[in-house]
Amino acid sequence: MAGLTHSAFRQICFGFGGVGLLSTEMLSAKRLPSENPRLSPYLIRTVSEKPLSYQLLISTAGEMAPAIDVLHELKADAIDLNMGCPAPAVGKMGAGFRLMEQPDDVRRIVAEARKRTPLPLSAKIRLGAELDERKLKDFCTLLEDEGIDMLSVHARLKKESFARRPRWECIAGIKDRIKIPVIVNGGIFSVQDAEQCLRTSRADGLMLGRGAVIKPWLFAEIARDLYGCNIAEPAVSLQTVYGNFIDLLNELFRPEHRLGRLKEFTRYFAQNYKFGHLLASRIQSSNSMDEAGERAALFFENGT
Repeated sequence: MAGLTHSAFRQICFGFGGVGLLSTEMLSAKRLPSENPRLSPYLIRTVSEKPLSYQLLISTAGEMAPAIDVLHELKADAIDLNMGCPAPAVGKMGAGFRLMEQPDDVRRIVAEARKRTPLPLSAKIRLGAELDERKLKDFCTLLEDEGIDMLSVHARLKKESFARRPRWECIAGIKDRIKIPVIVNGGIFSVQDAEQCLRTSRADGLMLGRGAVIKPWLFAEIARDLYGCNIAEPAVSLQTVYGNFIDLLNELFRPEHRLGRLKEFTRYFAQNYKFGHLLASRIQSSNSMDEAGERAALFFENGT
């Protein structure tokens, strides 16, 4: 979700309702103390974006104290430790999924975080490099024992692509082992997916990723249909949602931070259209926000 879970996208989702907890993009714990929260696209937020969890990409316990000091200054509502990102560049830093292969380092990192903050502390993991039920359960127990308050699990192995069906059934074994809330992530693109996922995994809640970029109103649909929340059925105008997203990018971010984020969002949002690949390709080849806006307007005008 790099390049996606920034303030503009969070506001679009939050506007439809049904969101229980928002998240930032991955934040490098090492670089965080030098980031300017008024200019950094990773840290810009509005007062309406609450509760907001700040997602830390961390490799050593020594990086924890200065990073958490910054998050306290930023009025973070929760802190999330990313131990699931499989990107090779992240692994070379000793962060993301690499931490799942270093349980002693994880123990020190989580213990340091727990010592430094009273905020809710969560972690996000994957199922592992391969299916090993005992190893996975032991790792989850370690996290709980060191003070993690909530665990999010992406229900795929490290090298499994998004095209592979998520292994929701593996989450049930984790639920049987630990007492803290377990949130399931992966493969949720509709209310029907959400219902099947919860039934299979027995998880305490859902984390939406790519499905929410395609349909930012999916939180509202799930909250209303599965959790009985008093939320009106979303009135969705795709052109209005897209236009609002562009307006927020222009309002919030410096010019150099806008177009890349529009391209990343469009790659998924365009899937709402039968010929959405045309919109996506036209935005991808745009050289400015003005050009992208004109091409999007032409696409909507032609009804393609």
